[in-house]
Amino acid sequence: MFRILFYTPEIPGNTGNAIRLAAITGAELHLVEPLGFDLEDSKLRRAGLDYHDLAVLRVHPDLESAWRALEPERVFAFTSDGEESYTELAYREGDVLMFGPESVGLPEQVKRLPQITARVRLPMLPGLRSLNLANSASIAVYEAWRQNGFRGAQH
Repeated sequence: MFRILFYTPEIPGNTGNAIRLAAITGAELHLVEPLGFDLEDSKLRRAGLDYHDLAVLRVHPDLESAWRALEPERVFAFTSDGEESYTELAYREGDVLMFGPESVGLPEQVKRLPQITARVRLPMLPGLRSLNLANSASIAVYEAWRQNGFRGAQH
């Protein structure tokens, strides 16, 4: 399925929601340290409800470790200055959907790494900074899953 990569997430509730998203869609969730919270944080647990045991969650000490574990063929970096709209891509199983920390998004040097296949944006009204991290991941994962016929889902 698809792999969600949160680069140094800061807010436990967003990651908790992403754990639930991963469990419900069959995606994997990968987190790159440092995290802005403890994995035992009550807000993370509350947001993820009882889905923690149903989700594939992996924590990596740094981005290089994440690349080694993921061995990604394609990585789509979601950023407000992306060149392509998320709907213009043809997603394939195994794609990595990468998102940056809530306060600043992906750093410029990360967005330009050779592992990044494309920088992708979600449409927004002008003058607004960003959409919530968990919501952004949900939009991207569901579009990728939709394009692949919601494989594995109960219809």
